[in-house]
Amino acid sequence: MKPVDIFFQGDHSREIDLTEAHLAETLAELKARLVRDHGVAAEAFIFIEDEDEPLGEDLIIELVVARGPKLHFSRCREVEVTVAYAGHKHHRAFAPSATVGRVKDWAAKAFGMTAEDAGEHLLQIAGTHDRPAPNTHIGSITNEKCKIAFDLVADERVNGASTPTEDEGR
Repeated sequence: MKPVDIFFQGDHSREIDLTEAHLAETLAELKARLVRDHGVAAEAFIFIEDEDEPLGEDLIIELVVARGPKLHFSRCREVEVTVAYAGHKHHRAFAPSATVGRVKDWAAKAFGMTAEDAGEHLLQIAGTHDRPAPNTHIGSITNEKCKIAFDLVADERVNGASTPTEDEGR
């Protein structure tokens, strides 16, 4: 039987990695291979993207891929997230497989933002200029204590970046 593609992120890397697995293979077998070949932690929990509960390692890949195309491997059972905006902070625990986009949606609601206002803001890792992509799993950017802090900041937009003509003052 032809193997299937498995996309994954985790503590080992912020990048989305790709591997193959056979449908009859268990998550335990897949994890053992990823520990050996990709630096996944042996004690890592396994999550499906944006699901809150870890998967049992006895599940076969066929049942896993039916639920979601992307996995997350993390030593954290949950990540404590803090988001700051306009002098206020909100806290909540998320699974490490939660995406930055999901966290931003929660934060926008927690701060009472309209959909329009929320669309003009991004999450930035506190104390940095790092603005992770919305599809990044928070477990791949958390610290060793399974915590991360973000600032909800305005999206910087560059408008009118054309070269002026001679009449416009070139």
